[in-house]
Amino acid sequence: MAEAHQAVAFQFTITPEGIDLRLSYQALSQIYLSGLRSWKKRISRMRNRVIKGVYPASPSSWLFVVIAILATMYMRSDPSMGLIAKIQEHLPGQTMLSVLVFSTLLWLSLILTLRFCLKLLLSYHRWMFEQHGHISTTTKVWVTLVRLLSGRKPLLYSYQTSLPCLPVPPIKDTLERYLESVRPLLSGPGFQRMTVLAAQFENSLGNRLQRYLKLKALWATNYVSDWWEEYIYLRGRGPIMVNSNYYGMDFLYVTPTPIQAARAGNTITALLLYRRKSRVPGTVIPLCAAQCERMFNTTRTPGEETDVLQHWQDSEFVTVYHRGRYFRLWVYKAGRLLSPREIEYQIQRILDDPSPPGPGEDRLGALTAGDRVPWCAVRKQYFSSGVNKRSLDCIERAAFFVTLDDEEQGMMGEDPVGNLDRYAKSLLHGKCYDRWFDKSFSVVVYKNGKNGLNAEHSWADAPTVAHLWEFTLATDAFQLGYTEDGHCKGEVERSLPPPQRLTWDIPEQVSISLSVAQALADDVDCHVFPFRDFGKGRIKKLKISPDAFIQLALQLAYYRDRKTFCLTYEASMTRLFREGRTETVRSCSNEGCAFVKAVESGEGPEHCRRLFRLAAEKHQNLYRLAMTGSGIDRHLFCLYVVSKYLGVESPFLTEVLSEPWRLSTSQTPVQQLELFDMKNHPDFISLGGGFGPVSKHTPRRTHTHTHTHTHTHTHTSTQTSTTWGSFGPVSTHTPTQTHTPFCYFSHFLLPLFQVADDGYGVSYIIVGEDMINYHVSCKHSFSETVSVCYTLTCIGDRC
Repeated sequence: MAEAHQAVAFQFTITPEGIDLRLSYQALSQIYLSGLRSWKKRISRMRNRVIKGVYPASPSSWLFVVIAILATMYMRSDPSMGLIAKIQEHLPGQTMLSVLVFSTLLWLSLILTLRFCLKLLLSYHRWMFEQHGHISTTTKVWVTLVRLLSGRKPLLYSYQTSLPCLPVPPIKDTLERYLESVRPLLSGPGFQRMTVLAAQFENSLGNRLQRYLKLKALWATNYVSDWWEEYIYLRGRGPIMVNSNYYGMDFLYVTPTPIQAARAGNTITALLLYRRKSRVPGTVIPLCAAQCERMFNTTRTPGEETDVLQHWQDSEFVTVYHRGRYFRLWVYKAGRLLSPREIEYQIQRILDDPSPPGPGEDRLGALTAGDRVPWCAVRKQYFSSGVNKRSLDCIERAAFFVTLDDEEQGMMGEDPVGNLDRYAKSLLHGKCYDRWFDKSFSVVVYKNGKNGLNAEHSWADAPTVAHLWEFTLATDAFQLGYTEDGHCKGEVERSLPPPQRLTWDIPEQVSISLSVAQALADDVDCHVFPFRDFGKGRIKKLKISPDAFIQLALQLAYYRDRKTFCLTYEASMTRLFREGRTETVRSCSNEGCAFVKAVESGEGPEHCRRLFRLAAEKHQNLYRLAMTGSGIDRHLFCLYVVSKYLGVESPFLTEVLSEPWRLSTSQTPVQQLELFDMKNHPDFISLGGGFGPVSKHTPRRTHTHTHTHTHTHTHTSTQTSTTWGSFGPVSTHTPTQTHTPFCYFSHFLLPLFQVADDGYGVSYIIVGEDMINYHVSCKHSFSETVSVCYTLTCIGDRC
């Protein structure tokens, strides 16, 4: 009760003798310091907005322009060519004010000119198509100009208004690339039929839809992203657990401390330090940072027809789950961030709390794991007021969610590979009720000190969260560190109030969501394995892109498993453009199929080597086209959306978007080499992350990775210790009740993004020079998985 009394700044009672007023100076001091921190953050945000608003210039450049104009006027020269005199006509006798007005207008004009020039420069993408190691003079000049116009210290969002918009590719080019992509998958008559459908679409409805799409591109900052977020993610009515959320893992060989509370303390601190960051690391090619805006203080709330992403400007606490109980943990006191040791102390209080969970409290998280419509109904009925609403607000407004898991995970024991599989499944879905899958991300800290992360997908793609997780692992291990006995560093203020236990009045409907989620989780089969026979070092000696090498290995593996080829999804980022997200690379190409057939038919090594190089170069070209806005699937998707808005049917688009994806792949993005010292700390590598298996009636995947071959891009290296995976699709069970045209529209749109029940999800990370880590997921009922390791070794020997 002492904490409750301290929380009251003042109280008064009315007695026969008068009013008795009591002030708590300690509480008033806390209120003052908290408000001071809030105002400091507001001022900092305002300052950043000003700096971002005038980029690529700086606020101080305004003063330089004013001084320059005044100096020229002092020398009896008129740099304004009479404009200052015209301004004076409206401001008689105000010479200095007229000069300031002219200088400001000139300064703003220069900013717009510089921004326009920078946008033109960033629209140049020929550098990506140049041969590795051979940079043209044009590209060298371009890099110099970009550096000159970019300034020295751009903030995180400085480039946003200078990034080019995603272009709408010509419909003829998209259709040609589509037909080329399905040629190895269709029989002669089948391909001829699709060719006729494509020609009919281009000559009739296609051009009309294209005009509407170009009109949207002129108006919107990105013609794809808003529809992609809404119709592929937020309107999905099935569970997001497994189907959409993805996970990231801890270091493979190293656990910095075996103490659960200490690892949680450093992890939480590192995440909050990342939230403070306002700058991006030095790069030549800027990427869109729009996805970073909703990283913290964000949750996905369910709706009957569509979910909504809610974001708050700030949050001074995190929500912690332990043994069926929820706690609010304040991470700031008197305006300062608690030290790692203080957070460890608070976490240990939660671990030592013997109180049992309330009725139904331990299974509450299952609501976020099941179908969205039942969760929406339960939320409206039981969580819209009273104690449930207050406690739910604490979870949803928290900076992020933390689970203190009572299990031990990692590569350990007599079955290290099997334990890695269980580790992956635990991060992907846990017990179905001990994660809050609606939060932007949830951190999991295990009993033995291992940690991991589960992320919701709609707000951002994997590279954004990967960047966060790389920083967190590096800061935890190398910056914050631990004492010799494994505890966090720093001192503890023992007067800290204990974490606040959240209270609930839980309905029985939670059990329904749990049964749905449990059935989904039980059908997931995950396999995680490190491949150590060779890695990037050997592949680079072949002068082949590592990503192309692995994609061809996956094609060979699938062909050996099924004796046929399949439509293959590999995600490419489009963050070179403003608000860009992903594009699909259709990895199953004619050249790749020719190589696979040559290997399987026993052709000679020289012939196979030649076909392999042709296939690898083809894959690289497809990837470059996707990154530069000339992909296939996002364009066709948007054309289909336009057709539904117009109420017209297209047999071609309907068939294209209903084709099943049986192999969904993603390379782990690697971005921050400077944080790790692989030479002196080779054991600090992560196994990466992964996603759930492809399943029926789900939208196509949108996991992302960065390009690993292009020489100029600064986010392309693969020699880092931290890794990331990707994710699964969103199930799209259409609600039984439809009330609006939009819901009717979604009923036709969402089921078209289909993948097969017998499909595979494959995530991989190239670690250093000598290791490739894999995450393969499928369904237990379709678990006839061929060994990717064997296939890689086969290709390596032949090449």
